Formats: sequence, structure tokens, C-alpha cells
Amino acid sequence: MPRRLVPGTGVRVEVPASSANLGPGFDTLGLALELRDTVAVQVTGDRLVVEVVGEGAEEVPRDASHLVVACLLEALHRLGVEPPAGLKVVCRNVVPHSRGLGSSAAAAVAGYAAASALVGPLDRDLVNDLAGAREGHPDNSSASVFGGMTLSWTEQAEDVGEQSGSRAVDKPARAEVAPRVRTVRLHVHPDVVPVVLVPDTALSTATARAALPAQVAHGDAAANAGRAALLVEALTRRPQLLLPATQDRLHQEQRRADYPATMTLVDRLRAAGHAAVVSGAGPTVLVLTTATNLPAVQSFPLAEGWLRLLPGLATEGVVARPLPA
Repeated sequence: MPRRLVPGTGVRVEVPASSANLGPGFDTLGLALELRDTVAVQVTGDRLVVEVVGEGAEEVPRDASHLVVACLLEALHRLGVEPPAGLKVVCRNVVPHSRGLGSSAAAAVAGYAAASALVGPLDRDLVNDLAGAREGHPDNSSASVFGGMTLSWTEQAEDVGEQSGSRAVDKPARAEVAPRVRTVRLHVHPDVVPVVLVPDTALSTATARAALPAQVAHGDAAANAGRAALLVEALTRRPQLLLPATQDRLHQEQRRADYPATMTLVDRLRAAGHAAVVSGAGPTVLVLTTATNLPAVQSFPLAEGWLRLLPGLATEGVVARPLPA
């Protein structure tokens, strides 16, 4: 028999934004940023009510197709819990939408985390698996789940010696989750400071993905592998290497036509010696700087329509707390 949630049960979930790729770490590296969406979920007895305030409030649905709700219901099903007769879901959005700061990943993480926390203690590994599978790449979602800097990959069947790629058999609630997402959490050097430059124009991830070629040259792949490895060293131990470590040859230049203003700003910043990259699929620009060089980045001239943010690194990922009944 499926389990049931008791009316009045509730949880409040907070999820940080994320910046993915960080230059050469395409679809693998992510950095959590201290801009947090908040979702409050309460089990009721009648119907679904979805309230949204803040970023994207006029653009998202108010029914079961809302990403947070869809992920919450999916996770409850996987956990063997009967969907409740009614839910009240209140979303307070801070993460800008369609700007390359992981808003969809944060919404998915919020939904999965809320379901997990309604059933028992928050299971971040389960949330990481589910969100990574939905996103199709775990860079944004893993950073939002665990906080800090994350290095993630998808474990295929051959990596674990079984066709399903599922988690251990003593955890049946996860048996449907395949392939599994693996994440290593890295400790960012205390001198590293992320600066976020957000334009007033949006770009969908699907549009940005469509600009990428199906194949890349062997030399470009080798160059990016080396720079991605160097980036881990730069972000964790030697920030003085951030500029060369953030060079990319796989995805940024290929998308220049989709966001010319973004690439122009990246070019200008890098020419001035700042480690600037496209944040995720763009069009936001992320600058990885140090406390010493921060004043120069803060005073760097921007064109009209750009917002400069200093969010700080989110050292803690998704958190869930019970709501009073």
C-alpha cells in the first residue's frame, strides 16, 4: 500500500542559484551562488494551490505543470507515496529566469527536496540523481544541491558493472533512478570572489544548446580537458591561474551570435586581465576574481542594461525545514 501524507504536514525549502561550466568545465563544473529561491509546501485536504512571487511570476503556470510541483509529485511517486488530495505551494523567486543562473535546476531541486523532506530526512543524493536526470546534465543542479563548487558526472552502466546503473538494492525507493549522478564537492580558495553581471535580456537554454555542433575537433577537446583540470587547481589552490584556467573552446564562441553583447563583455574583461566566462548557457557573465582585484571588477564600465551583483559563494546547498502545522 502506498504511504499517505498527513494534512497539515509542511516543509520550507531554500535553494541557491548556480553558475555552470565556469569556462572549460562544460556540463560538469558548477558553483553555487547565494541567491536563493524559497518554496513552502503544505499538505491540505482539497486542491492544488500554487502562488508565485518575484522573478518570472508572470510567466510560470499555476497548476501541476509548474516545475516545482511536477518534480515534487514525481519524487513522491518514486518514494511510494500517494499524491495528496491537496497542496499549497508558495514560491518566492529570487534567481533570474533564462539568464544562465540555474533557475530551472533550482526549481527542480526545490520540488525533489520538498518531497524528500515531507517523507523523511532530506536525502540530497536522491535529489541529486533526480535533478541531474531531469536537467540532462548535473552541473547546475548538483551545485544547488550541495553548495560550494561541484564536479559532477553521470555514472553509466559500465561504470558500476550492471545494466541498470541504479543505486544499491537495499534502497528500493531509488531503484528507478538510473543512471546515477556522482558529485565531488570541492573547497573553493577563500580568496576567490564571484561577481555576476546580469543583462536585461533573456535566452532560453534550448536556444543556446541548439547553437552547439554535434562534434568537436580533437584538439579543442584536448585543450578544454587541460583547462578544466587547471581550473580545479586555480579555484581550490592557486587563484592567480584563473585567467588561463577559464579559457574555453567548446561552447562560448559557438554561441556568440546568440548573445553578442555577452561575448563582447567577456572579451573586454579578459583583455583587462579578469577571468570572465559565460554563466551556464548565458547570457549572464561570471567573473571569478580575488579580493585584491575585486575593486577593479566592481568599477569596470558596463553598458546600459547590465546589473552587477556580488552574491557570494553559497557554501550550503538546498536546505529543508518543517513548517509549523
